[in-house]
Amino acid sequence: MNNDAKKLIDRLAREHTLSKEDYAFLVRAQDEETAAYAGALAAGVRREVYGTDVYIRGLIEIGNICRNDCLYCGIRRSNTHADRYRLTEDEIFECACEGYTLGFRTFVMQGGEDGAFGVDSICRTVRRIKRKFPDCAVTLSLGEFPREDYEAMFAAGADRYLLRHETADRTHYEKLHPAEMSFENRMRCLRDLKDIGFQTGCGFMVGSPFQTSETLAEDLKFIETFRPAMCGIGPFIPQKDTPFGDRPAGTAEQTVYLLSLLRLMQPKLLLPATTALGTILPDGRERGLAAGANVVMPNLSPLSVRKKYALYDGKLCTGEEAAQCIGCLSRRVQSVGANIVIDRGDVKS
Repeated sequence: MNNDAKKLIDRLAREHTLSKEDYAFLVRAQDEETAAYAGALAAGVRREVYGTDVYIRGLIEIGNICRNDCLYCGIRRSNTHADRYRLTEDEIFECACEGYTLGFRTFVMQGGEDGAFGVDSICRTVRRIKRKFPDCAVTLSLGEFPREDYEAMFAAGADRYLLRHETADRTHYEKLHPAEMSFENRMRCLRDLKDIGFQTGCGFMVGSPFQTSETLAEDLKFIETFRPAMCGIGPFIPQKDTPFGDRPAGTAEQTVYLLSLLRLMQPKLLLPATTALGTILPDGRERGLAAGANVVMPNLSPLSVRKKYALYDGKLCTGEEAAQCIGCLSRRVQSVGANIVIDRGDVKS
């Protein structure tokens, strides 16, 4: 094991801060021993803060219509092969009702940036869910909006907002997105969300095209300074109908290692073991939980649309990632010494 890497990991666990140069060094220094060391420390930190609790979020993919044309995304505007859909307000509410019966106390409404699914409809749906289930949290992950729209969503009762920044390096961002999308606006949205009072989440792809140890160091330093309540990271997985369809995927190993570094950096962070991690490696989510993650997000969307929400190829769409198979998921979580709890799962104060 690289002794310099071990010293930096120990310092991160102790002080929760490193320089960008040190983060870049840790990215480059990753090997099996270094990752195992970081993972063991991170798992200990997670136990100190959250015990053995793993929080479940019921994911409702409300639609795959998107006005954006991100070069990596399967629901990008230019993908004419995508089978588009949009759930109705009643269908979203029915998903939440089923989820509550199954034991979910957080619902995540996620979708493309669909202009027809306006802020009024979002707010009506949030209010309806919160009236029916006042002991539950609602998370939104619906992209970029003006500040006043975010304020309306918060006033309607939304508790959390997840907006993955994808990369904190401006030049890298511009290589992944069309010219009409703005790095500055994405960062403005994140600042607004946190200022309004949302439990705010960000996140990035691991192994995306043009990514380097330096761009990953920018991500880590951004998360250290921004201090989100949540951080969702997962491996880049290509989608065949995008400009990056022939690019190599990110790795589960690097994703798990970075999860550990994030836990050491911010011990109270809500840190999902994502579906993408489970897609690229059969036991990927278990490995993520064992290395410091504490959230999983089973799918509550209607079975008829799950395959249509194809951000990347090969996505898990039926079986044990489904919210209805909570027993299967519980056994997977227990295999790494943790337990699913029925709880809103708010970030520790």
